[in-house]
Parts: sequence; C-alpha cells; structure tokens
Amino acid sequence: MSDPSANHFDVLIVGAGLSGIGAAYHIQHSCPGKTYAILEGRSSMGGTWDLFRYPGVRSDSDMYTLGYRFRPWRDAKAIADGPSILQYIRETAAEYGIDRKIRYGHRAKLASWSSSDALWTVEVDTPDGATQLFTCNFLCMCSGYYNYSHGYMPGWPGMDRFAGAIVHPQKWPQDLDYANKRVIVIGSGATSVTLVPAMAESAQHVYMLQRSPSYILSLPSQDSIANFLRGKVPARLAYFLVRWKNVLISWFLYHRSRTQPEKMKHWMMGLAQKALGPDYDVAAHFNPRYNPWDQRLCLVPDGDLFRAVRSGKASMVTGEIDTFTPHGIRLRSGRELEADIIVTATGLQLQLLGGMQLCVDGAPVNLSHAMTYKGMMYSDVPNLASTFGYTNASWTLKADLTAEYVCRLLKFMDAHGYTTCTARKRDQSLGEQPAVDLTSGYIQRALDQLPKQGSKRPWRLHQNYALDLLEFRFSNVDDGTMEFSRAAGAVPHPKISAAARA
Repeated sequence: MSDPSANHFDVLIVGAGLSGIGAAYHIQHSCPGKTYAILEGRSSMGGTWDLFRYPGVRSDSDMYTLGYRFRPWRDAKAIADGPSILQYIRETAAEYGIDRKIRYGHRAKLASWSSSDALWTVEVDTPDGATQLFTCNFLCMCSGYYNYSHGYMPGWPGMDRFAGAIVHPQKWPQDLDYANKRVIVIGSGATSVTLVPAMAESAQHVYMLQRSPSYILSLPSQDSIANFLRGKVPARLAYFLVRWKNVLISWFLYHRSRTQPEKMKHWMMGLAQKALGPDYDVAAHFNPRYNPWDQRLCLVPDGDLFRAVRSGKASMVTGEIDTFTPHGIRLRSGRELEADIIVTATGLQLQLLGGMQLCVDGAPVNLSHAMTYKGMMYSDVPNLASTFGYTNASWTLKADLTAEYVCRLLKFMDAHGYTTCTARKRDQSLGEQPAVDLTSGYIQRALDQLPKQGSKRPWRLHQNYALDLLEFRFSNVDDGTMEFSRAAGAVPHPKISAAARA
C-alpha cells in the first residue's frame, strides 16, 4: 500500500512548457519551503515548442521578452527557431533542478475542490492507463490555451478527391518530402508566414492562399543593440536593458495602432511595397479588412517572406476556395492552383486548462460564467491560478508576473494563517466585457467558452506589461476583492481514498 502523502504537494503545476518551467522556478525560489510537482500530459517537456515540428517553426516574439526574466537569453538571434527555444527551456529546467519534478505522461482530467479541507484533488491519467489521484493546496494551470490533440480544420468540398497529401501543421509528418514539389499553404497567420519561406527554399513553388490578408511586419532576426552590449556590460544588465527597450517598442506600436490605425496601416503597407518592389500589387495581398492589432501582427525575420515572393519561389494568392480538385484547388474566381501537397494552416482550437474539468464543492464550474481576476484567477474558484499571456506582447512577460503573484499570495496566506483565497465579485456596478478583444478566428470560435473580464480593476485586463508589473508586484494582496479564509478541516498531508492507494 502506497503512502497517501506521496501524491500530496503544496503546489501542483499542470504543464511543463515555457509557463510551467517558469512557474516552478518562482515557487522554489520565492517559496523554498513549498513542495511542488509538475504534471505533463505528453512524454517530454517544452509544450508548444516540443509539439510543433513544421519547417521553419519559430517565435513570433523577440526572445528578450519571450525569455525568462530570471535567465537571460544569450543567443545572437532575437527571433529564434523552435529547436533553440526548446533547448532554452530544457536547459533552464536542468539548471534549476526543475526537470526532476516533472511527471511525464500524467494528464490531468478533473480537479475537485473541497472547501472544508482547503484542498484540490486532481484525477490524472497515467502512462500505464490507470487513474491516479494527486492532492494539493494550490493549483497552477500552465497548460496553454489551445487543444494539443488537433488544430482547427474548417473543411472544404472535394478534399477527398485531392490526389496529393493534405497536412495540418500541428500534425506535421517528419518524413514529408516536399523538395521540388508544388505546395499550397492555406492561411494568412503566423504559421503560414513561417511555413512559406521555409518550404520555398526546396519546394518547386509555394502558394500562400489566403481568404483575406494579415498585417505583416519585418523585423531583424538579430537585435543590434543586444549584440552591441554583449561583452561590454554584465549579461543581466544587458538583458534588462534590451528587454525593456523591446517592451516599450512593442507597447508603442500597439498604442499607435489603436489610436492612429490608418497611419499604421499606411506605414506597414508602405514597408511591404518597399520590400516587394514598386510594381507589386500590395493592395490586393497585404491590405487587411481590419485595423492593425484587431488581430495579432505577423512578424517575419529579415523579411524572409517578402524575399521568397520577390524571388519567384513563392506567390501570394488572395481568394475564396470553391473546391479541392484531384490536382489542387479551384477558387471561386475560376483560377486553379495545382499542387502536390496542401498545408492547412487554418489555426488552433482554443481550449482552457488543457481540457481539464473543474468542480468546487461538488458543483461543476463553467468558466464562461466566470470573470478573470488580474487575468490569472477566476471568480469563485479558490486557490487556482491560470497562466494566459498577453495578446499584444510576449507570452512570458505575463507568465512571469503571474507566477510571481502566486508566490505573493502563498506567502501572504502563510503569514496570516489562511488556507484559502478566492476572488469575489462584490461590486454590483461591475460590467462585463470579452476577456480577449481580438477578432482572430480562433478567439471568435471560442467566445462562448471563455470567461469575461470586468470594466474595472482588478477585473480589467490592461494588456500592458508596465501597468501589470506595478500592480502585480506592489499592490495590496488583500485588496478587498480577494477573500481569505481558514478551513478547520485542512491538514498538511490529507488522507487519500482507499481507491487511490490501491
């Protein structure tokens, strides 16, 4: 019979990706007396950066902000490829001993909260096919925001007639040979603008087929200021300076896009025209229907997409699909594109908490009815934080702040003898708004699943790192919204049912 305390931890982290490894560092650094473990449903760490294996996979944020605040990014490339980011995550986990805390093949499927015990009980599918129970006092969800099992596939008429291969980037076959082949990449987002120049290097020709254009901005793959500072000032100081420089530039572009959208649109289209030449029809293929930052900008390092198009190895095609044919795709305009391979870079399926279900005192939790507190906790859900990065900046900026604030909460509760913290909506005048204000397809498809944000702080999301930094680090933990309590039944190492011990 196993020790019932063996699966009890002060903190359970779900997900061993960029967010989960960062959360683990903060917990062991700021709360060294706390026990923790990481549950990872897959067989390896890295999350997104281990899952995606398509050609050219890379970050769409610079690594001075996508990297951890506590561990400087030292590579020369600011826009890094997927394998380099994965290596960075793994090296971070090994350097701080976090890799020894990970339970691989452990997929959390249900978390049940008991107020009387101030305890989460998490049902977990294990590699041997069994169900195991874990308990914890605080639950950190670092499982990302989309479904790892499958991406979004809208489906088109005639797909079964196409004689070639149809591939989704989320399920990229490692043996796919596209050398000297004709390729159509369907989509206009970050995955498409990454795939097209990467595949164009060896493919016969690559079409980027988009229903409507996105805003595409070229950035240098290397940061000249970071490279200039390297070796001249201490690495941590250089990292701090470049990180803040990039935070401010990102904020400026976002703010300018919101306040002067027409000027930003004209500027970005002008940059595309300059990159593609005076005769290229930029208005047809780089003129989105929406304003800048209504959806995320697509970043291309060193203008690689523009170079591929200008070289003739890739073509932009804007139009609606009528049907797949045995040899490619026919558009509603009547034009036919021939292909040997079709890549459906059609987006993600948004999924909160990695698909794990929640119950509080026996009642199922519907997160679409909840409101987000500081963008990291949910109203009326105790002792649970969920990492959700910025939509207009690097994911890790918010992930770091979230983990830091969790540590502040834990230390505050310990200092005052509390066992439970719960965000409560007490202000009757509090209005509701969508938690994510992007018009992107993957957001719009999932609006009925997402929690809301409020019209006032701390329920209002800033989408501003500088404001969040001040609030997360220096605001009062006991802010009148967070309710703290002591559970009489709470014990350090709670009993686990006989079924779980068997």
